[in-house]
Order: sequence, then C-alpha cells, then structure tokens
Amino acid sequence: MNPVDYGIILLYFAVVIGLGFWYQKRASKSLGAYFLGGKSIHWLALAMSGSVSNFAITGTMWIISILYVLGMKSMWHHWMWGFLMGAFFLGYMGKWVRRSNVMTAAEWMKTRFGSDSGGRLARTAYALMAVLTLACFVGYAYQGIGKFASVYVPLESLAQHTSSPWLGHTVTEHEADILAVAIIGITTLYVVLGGLYSVVVTDVIQTIILALGSIFIACIAWSKLTPELLAKLPEGWTSLSVPWRIEEFAGSQQNPQFELFGAMVIIWVVKGLLLNAGGPAQMYDFQRFLAARDSRDAAKVGAAWSAFLVVRWAMAVGIALLAITGVTSVTDAEKVMPEVLLKFMPTGIRGIVLAGLLAAFMSTFSSTVNSGASFIVRDIWQPYFRPRAGDAQSVRAGYWATLLLVAIGLVIGALVDSITQIWN
Repeated sequence: MNPVDYGIILLYFAVVIGLGFWYQKRASKSLGAYFLGGKSIHWLALAMSGSVSNFAITGTMWIISILYVLGMKSMWHHWMWGFLMGAFFLGYMGKWVRRSNVMTAAEWMKTRFGSDSGGRLARTAYALMAVLTLACFVGYAYQGIGKFASVYVPLESLAQHTSSPWLGHTVTEHEADILAVAIIGITTLYVVLGGLYSVVVTDVIQTIILALGSIFIACIAWSKLTPELLAKLPEGWTSLSVPWRIEEFAGSQQNPQFELFGAMVIIWVVKGLLLNAGGPAQMYDFQRFLAARDSRDAAKVGAAWSAFLVVRWAMAVGIALLAITGVTSVTDAEKVMPEVLLKFMPTGIRGIVLAGLLAAFMSTFSSTVNSGASFIVRDIWQPYFRPRAGDAQSVRAGYWATLLLVAIGLVIGALVDSITQIWN
C-alpha cells in the first residue's frame, strides 16, 4: 500500500464522521427523525441506501468465494435472496408497507395480526428474533472486515518496532480482530450520532464511490484476461447448467451441501419467490420503505433498488476469474478478493477501490445497527419499560441500544473463525 492510498482512505473516514456530527441535531428531534429520517428523505436516496446496504464487503467476499468454488453455477445460489424483488416491491409490497405508518418491521405485526394479545406476542417475538439475527450480522461483518483489512494494513510488521514484547505478540496474534474493532468503532460513531439521516447521506456517497470502484476493478480484471488464461478455467466453470449431482463435493468437509446441487437449486428458487411474495426483508430493508415520504415514493424505492447492484456482479466475476487464472497462492477462498486487489490494483486507484469497499462494509453495518436499535427501543424498551418516554429520552435509548447491539455482535464475531461458519 502506498501513502496516497492510505490518504484517500483516511479522507473518506474523516468525511463520514463529519457527516455524523453534522446531522446529530436534526436526528435528535424525535424517535421518528432518528430511525426514519422524519419521513422526509428523497426516494432515490433511500433506494441507493437500501441497495448499497446489500453491497457488503463481507457479502462480496462470500459471493466471490462461491464463484471461485462453483463458477457461474453459483448464480443459482443467489435466487434464494430473491432475484425478482424489484417487480414485487413496485407492484404492491412497497405501498402496502408504507401505508401501515409503523416505525419497525416488528411493529408491522400489528398490521398483520391486530393489536390484541396475539398481535403483541407476534411483535415481541419478531423483535427478539430480529435483534439476535442482526447481532449475528454484526459478527458476520466483523469476520469479513477483519480478514479484508489485514491484507492491506501491516500491523504485524509495525508490531516488530514496539518496545513491548507482549504488545508485539498481541498485535501479531490478533491483527484481524484489532482492525475489525477499529473500523467498526469509526462506523458506530457516525451511526450513533446521526441516526438514519447520516446513514442514508453517507450511503449515497458510498454508492458513488462503490460504482466507480467496481467499474475500475471490472475493467482492470477483464483487461488482464487473455484467451490463454481463460483456457485454464476448470471444465464447466462458465456453464449455467444445473447438474443434479456434483461428484467433486461428495464427502467434502468444506462444501458438502453442493453435492446434490439440483435439489439445492429447487430449494433456492422456491425460497426466493416466497421471500419476494412476503415483502422486503424485515430488517434494515423494511426501514427504507417506512421512511419514504408516501406510498408512491415507497413503490419507486422498490423499483430502483436493484439497479444500483448491477456493477457488483461485473466486479465479482472479474475478480474470481483473476483468482482462478492468475493467483495460485490463495488457500482461503474468503481471501480471494483482497489478495487479487493487492496484486492487480495500481497505486491511487487501489485507494479509491478500497475506500469504496470500506464504504460497502460501513453502509451495511450502519444499516444493520440502526435498524437493530430501532427494534430494541420501539418494540421492547418502550412497550415494556418506558411507555411514556419522551423524544429526548427515547433518542438517548437509541444511542445505548446501538452500542449494546454492536457489543453483542463483536462478541459473536470473536467467537467464530470464518464468514461461512456464521451462515452455517
């Protein structure tokens, strides 16, 4: 890494932290302002925010690792997330969600089941499940950002210059953990201060940076490939056909689920269609529709959502191809992306690309903890402990809920060894 690259990344961190302080006053006016941006944010900004929140650095590393293992057949895997979500959101789901006028997906249980004891039980059960799931997402982010950053930030070499042997040993042994905690700490700062306002505004900036970074990566990756390199691809790597069984995974310790590939494809497609029919994912995705100005804007959010993710796939396939044809030393599939970027990106462009990928991490992480805090405050703390809490007290509770969720997620992340382990 060159000082220019580090300078670009530090400038990016300074900008997003500054935005958190800038929006603090506006976000602290009420709980609705803190968690839904006062329902005053433009639909295009909400669509960009929701889209980039799914452009996670950890998720992208996982996508590339699956491409590395399965080739183009891995595209079937992504049906489980719902390829047709834009059509469902535009058609009816975005409007339906926004017209409920609730603040969280758990509170939306009242729209579905009513306000009696059954509805209240459904709301509480959903809130508890959501908080646990989102805490695991924080742990998932911890694993990804730690592995990614450790490739670029030479803490291990810096540790050799310390006068304390204990400090040097600690830094060397826990390099990825230290970097993950540092980056998560910076992201948490602007989320706590600015609420959804700072999350969405920084997401818009991050969308632009990510689009540029993805285009850079895709162009460089494809320019490096030659017919001779493409000839090195494993047989069937470029095929989208669905074999019922893939023998190479029979008895595999790492990916045994891919042995009966045809059966898995059926499950993924059905699951994806059911997911779309059930509406936006009721975590941070749901929050973007509730924050729209009206039901018409909510439909527009759904329609535009998928468009901003297109460049991600060109980047992912380009990196996977470079890894298979040009990087022979990769032993951990989850480190394919950072290793390829380190080897092929020129100075300056590497800084922009890394800032973009850090933006991807920060947007997903910020959306996760902001929506998770809304479940804690709106669906657990207010109904059961402070039903008459004022706006100032509720916003302060939002600060503490955010910190609590991050702390739980850090513990989960420290207890697992890989991104895949959290998914499994």
